[in-house]
Amino acid sequence: MPHKWWRLAACALIIGPIGACGLRDMFTRQKPAAPIEQERTTQDLSPIAPLLDMMSSLPQGDPARQAEIFQAAKDAAELTPTTSNRLAYALALATPGHSGSDPVAAQRQLSELLARPETLLPIERLLALVTLKEVEQRLIMQAENKRMRDDASHDDSRDKLAAINRRLTAESDENVRLRKALDEARAKLDAITHIERSINDRGSSGSRTP
Repeated sequence: MPHKWWRLAACALIIGPIGACGLRDMFTRQKPAAPIEQERTTQDLSPIAPLLDMMSSLPQGDPARQAEIFQAAKDAAELTPTTSNRLAYALALATPGHSGSDPVAAQRQLSELLARPETLLPIERLLALVTLKEVEQRLIMQAENKRMRDDASHDDSRDKLAAINRRLTAESDENVRLRKALDEARAKLDAITHIERSINDRGSSGSRTP
């Protein structure tokens, strides 16, 4: 099933940075890492942190706040169409739960971005791919829902329509869980980074003590 595939991809997005941090901790215990290497490894999720914040905030705000966040993403993409700004707008279109959500436009723009993968960072590419799979699954379900509504005169069609609606609800719940998992992963990474910097600061202070 398609949704199983992008669910695995989302898990990879979550587990990858955490696993990298775990390996980094193991090697740090064996040999102190150089400050330059530390800075490089702590940037895993920083390119998409604002994107995750936007996707999390969009469905939760009041209508005025939702419109403000969405319009800001749209204006940035139109006035300064960098890859990052276009990706942010595509993700805003893909995020359900607000008036600006448009899965068809999101599918088109995400596909255009992924057609030139070299313009995206690996973590951006993975987020775009996961979101595209989610959007495509939603469009398939919506098309099936519409088709069943057109044939809802028969009991069998009504049963199938109810099944489609249950699947849509399940997909929506799964999307919420994935967004929450992404937020938790980012929070864990921030906490690990803070601990590492505190340890390195104490080590640096100790090395200067006579």
